Amino acid sequence: MDSSGQTYSTDGTTGPSQSPMSVKLQKDGRYYIFLVVYLVLLSALGSFVNDMYTPALPSMCRSFGCSIPLAQMGMTMGMIGLALGQLILGPVSDRYGRKPVLVGALILFIVSAVVSVFSTSIHIFNLCRLFQGIGASGGYFLARTIPADVYSGRNLARLMALVGAINGVAPASAPVVGGFTADAWGWKGVFIVLAIFAGAVLAVSPMLKESLAPSRRVTGGIRRSIEGYKSLILNKPFIIHVCFKGTALGLLFAYISSSPFILQNHYGLTQTGYGLLIGFNALFMAAGSMIALKFKPLKKAAFIGSLILAGGVAGEAVALYCIHSLVIYEIFTVMIVFALGLIFATANTLAMNEGRDRAGEASSVLGISGYVVGAIVSPLVGLGDVLHSTANTYIALAVVIIIFSLASRSLAPDLDK
Repeated sequence: MDSSGQTYSTDGTTGPSQSPMSVKLQKDGRYYIFLVVYLVLLSALGSFVNDMYTPALPSMCRSFGCSIPLAQMGMTMGMIGLALGQLILGPVSDRYGRKPVLVGALILFIVSAVVSVFSTSIHIFNLCRLFQGIGASGGYFLARTIPADVYSGRNLARLMALVGAINGVAPASAPVVGGFTADAWGWKGVFIVLAIFAGAVLAVSPMLKESLAPSRRVTGGIRRSIEGYKSLILNKPFIIHVCFKGTALGLLFAYISSSPFILQNHYGLTQTGYGLLIGFNALFMAAGSMIALKFKPLKKAAFIGSLILAGGVAGEAVALYCIHSLVIYEIFTVMIVFALGLIFATANTLAMNEGRDRAGEASSVLGISGYVVGAIVSPLVGLGDVLHSTANTYIALAVVIIIFSLASRSLAPDLDK
């Protein structure tokens, strides 16, 4: 710390001092690699819970004899579970540590995934999806919380961007694996694979070190948790970036919900072909996540991303209404997902940097925002003509994203090194 009170991190950049664990990580390269891979797996579980079974949605409609919106309610229930789980588990992890919450959440996911295989109706299946979402939420929000326990500033940005970029493999591979699995064993095979994946993550969890030292844990009951949420909500920069990320994530869920019906029913792709194309698109989101780190100040990446997104959504809306071409649809989709990568990497980092003193609750609020929007928009894209309803939903979300982008741009840079 110099005479001005500025603290220096161990890599020589200015910013909040790092935790003892972050210093250990810099000395233990092998554990750092393990941590990155493990965080990718945790985050991937949150992606897999929706992305992996989307190729099977049309066939599930036929299997259960239900409508498209009712089948898409499975995604909505999963998102509600992801939001509800983070709301509950965030404060619990701040009080009792990250590992106990993680282990319990993984067990719940495995059990609910297995039970869903034996569903006799779409309603029972959708109920199972709620508990799958709650179980998956533990790993999903801890993939943001653990880095904030350990790092701050640009170091936090690097770790989260690295995890986000590598995790581009998750949305890229999930529809591919889901498509092959659904073609081979039907929709039930998808959830068996999901249970096995969660079991593998659970099996290696003993190697993960607890990132929240007992001295840093929150004491007290539910009142302290409510106070923590209140202080975060009143933090203007934090809440702006939460709303920015949440609305952008809602647009991603609108894309995920609508794409199987557009690509399979309208353009005639197989489940496997759909998975391969969606996986290819996800790589552009990973690229956007890594390119975001090149911007100084970091928040500039999100503003540029919102402009690219606006152009992509405008073109996509015209394509969905007037130009029925798979190539045109795909060109604008690539623009949209690349822009989302820029926004996600930036908004995630800036929000968690603001809320790192209560990282569990901050990560919960950040995650909940996206799933609240996603739960609302997922059924909307299936109402009436799916092409037109998707275009309308995209446009509405893009307008809100631009508003929060401008609000973020007006804030003073907090990561300009």
